[in-house]
Formats: sequence, C-alpha cells, structure tokens
Amino acid sequence: MTESEPPRPTASVAKPATDFHRYPFYAPRFWHGMRPLTWFGLLRQGGFRIHPSRIGNLIGVTLATPFNTVLAGIQRVIFGRRLAAAELHGPPVFIIGHWRSGTTLLHELMVRDERYSSPSTFQCFAPHHFLVSEWVFQKFFRWLLPQKRPMDNMAAGWDRPQEDEFAIMNLGLPSPYRHIAFPCEKPVDLDYLDFKDVDQTALDHWLKTLRSFLLAVSTVTGRPLVIKSPTHTGRIAALAKEFPDARFIHVTRDPRALFPSTCRLWTSLAADQGMQVPPALSARKHSPRNDSARVSDESSPPKLSAEKQYVIDCMQRMYDSFHQDRDQIDANRLVDIHYEDLIADPVATLETVYRSLRLSDFESVRPVIENWANTEHRSYQTNRHRLSEQDEATIRSAWKDYFETYGYANDERSQADD
Repeated sequence: MTESEPPRPTASVAKPATDFHRYPFYAPRFWHGMRPLTWFGLLRQGGFRIHPSRIGNLIGVTLATPFNTVLAGIQRVIFGRRLAAAELHGPPVFIIGHWRSGTTLLHELMVRDERYSSPSTFQCFAPHHFLVSEWVFQKFFRWLLPQKRPMDNMAAGWDRPQEDEFAIMNLGLPSPYRHIAFPCEKPVDLDYLDFKDVDQTALDHWLKTLRSFLLAVSTVTGRPLVIKSPTHTGRIAALAKEFPDARFIHVTRDPRALFPSTCRLWTSLAADQGMQVPPALSARKHSPRNDSARVSDESSPPKLSAEKQYVIDCMQRMYDSFHQDRDQIDANRLVDIHYEDLIADPVATLETVYRSLRLSDFESVRPVIENWANTEHRSYQTNRHRLSEQDEATIRSAWKDYFETYGYANDERSQADD
C-alpha cells in the first residue's frame, strides 16, 4: 500500500453548518419507509416534541406509512416462496469504520466490480416491499431525490449503494439513527453500537432481521453483497458469528478530519430529516453577536456541545468494542486501510484489499478503477475543515487509542479534506 499522501491544506476553513446541498421539501425522509406502528413508536420515543416548522414532514410521513403495510402484504403474497428459498450468493463483505472515514467512497468503488452488489438506497428506504415497488420508483420517481447528498459531494439516487442500517431502522429494530429524528432529545439505542448490554433474545432477533433483509436483496442481485455501515464497527464479533465466512474492510482516517466532518454530518441529517431543529443550527441562529459577548465567551473555554460530546462518545463506544473483538477474527478475513491511502492511490489500495481478503481476481476490475481514478476522482471536490485548538486537544485525549493505533498521533499522516 502506498504511503503517498494528498497535500495538506494550508488555509482550509470549516464550512458553515448551514452550508449544505439543498434537500428539497418534497424529497422523502427516512421515516417515509416505516410502517405505522414503527413510526408511532419513533414519535413516542421523541416525546412527540415536534418543531412547528416540521409539521409538514409529520403529516407527510403519517399519510405514507399505511401504504408500506399494504405493499408489504402484497410482497408477501407474490414473493413469499421466493423469499423463503432465498440464499446469500457468497460470503458478504462488510465495510466498517467511523462515519466520514471514507467508507462510502470505498463502497462506491467496490460495487463497480460487477461481480458484487449492494443494497440500494431504495431497498434500504423501503425494506418491507422493494420487490414490488422499486421498479416504479426507478422508472417514474428518480426526480424525488437530489443529485448530491446534503453533507458532501457524493452522488445520490435510488440505485446508489446505501447503508443497511437505514433498512434495519425502518424495519422497526433499535438503531442509533433514530436520534436523527429528534436531535434535541437524549441519544437513543446506543447499546446497539456494540451490543454489550443487549440481551441474547433481542440480539438474535436483530441478527435474524438483518439476515432476512440481506436475503431479500440477494434475490434481486444474485451476487455476493458488499455491505457498508459505520454502525457495524462495534458489532464485528456478532456479525462474524452470524456470517462465518464474511470479510471485513476497516477504514481509518485522521481524527482531526473525522471529528468536524461527523459533526457536520449529524447536523446536516437532522436539518433535513429531523422532526426538530438541530441544536447546532438553533445555537447559531440565537448566538450573541455583539463584541462584548464575544469577549466574554473567549475569556473561558466554552463547554463542549451536546453534539460534539455525542460524536466523541459514539467513537469511544464503537472502538472499545472493535478493539476488544477484532482479535477473534481470522487475519485473512479483516484488513485495515487508511483513507489517506485510498485517496492518494485508489487502485493500489483496492488491490491490497482484494489480495488480503482473497476476493475475486483484481485484474478483472483494474481497468474500471483506473478509469475512475483518472476521471471522476480527479474532479471530485472535498469539503474543508479546520479544528479549533480546544477541539483538537479534546479528541487527542478522548480518542488517544485511535490516534496511536492507526498512526495519527505524531502527524505521521496529514489531515485530509472531507
């Protein structure tokens, strides 16, 4: 694997929290794919504390959820036997790593290999009935989604590879992503980042539901699946047991880029998908603007915001579990790669992944990856972030193990853009 690095930005600045790609008012929210009882449970979990500006979302989702129940029944009638006989077409490959570490980029690259497939955005959005409804949305409703994801410059679309965590959530299982709906409330389902306090019955049900979803996807694709969800990072022991032949690709990145980028991610998702105005945007709107207030603020270090504390806590929880369990995985089933290497030389990095995990012959897909590297990769524009000294000191302390384990403690690898 190459050790070359992208140039370090000399004057990078953080994008404002409100500077996201526009998410149209008519575009579906995650919750549109839920059935009524799941939707009601989410609202109840959030205490029904809905901001007046989100009443439109509330009405839209509430009207949509019964149709998911109807379509789910139709799918069971038409495809029941097919689903009962479904099987995985080869060992799944799980892409894991912290949010904003490059897992989406790697996911997009790997599914360019036509020998692999992945759950699509629509399949994760409508896991109850995609076998009967996906073709309709692909043909007539592509316009519902924006061309770019709100938080970065990655393409969006119903057919793009997507995180199965959204499917898990819409199927009614606990997921930390439910916090996106009510960002002003206490985070929920954090036990499901590592399964440490989840009882065996609940865990077995969670894994059974995940397997059922992947089997349903396999009936469409007929190929081995590449599955990507940062939330799976701390679940590696349970996933390795449930899928004994699975492979795992673990992506790491400079925490000084991860931290502000992840804060931006949660703010972006909550701004577009939430039933409440996210705290970061509310604080920005009501922050004092006179000079004396700024002097007062600077006289003592500001308290860490709930959003930033959430990012720190999730990382610690996920990686405490990952570092504890990764030694249980055979060396030929788990490979570590750096985001900085993936950006600098995607072809060599992918070749390392294929060789280390004994995947398909890389030479067959090399021309495809080289073409991407020479065209789309060159034109992709990253967001830029720069940490305050206080935030950097905070994460260097809280994420010390990550800094040291993956070679970021002494600036061995430069902080890359988002």
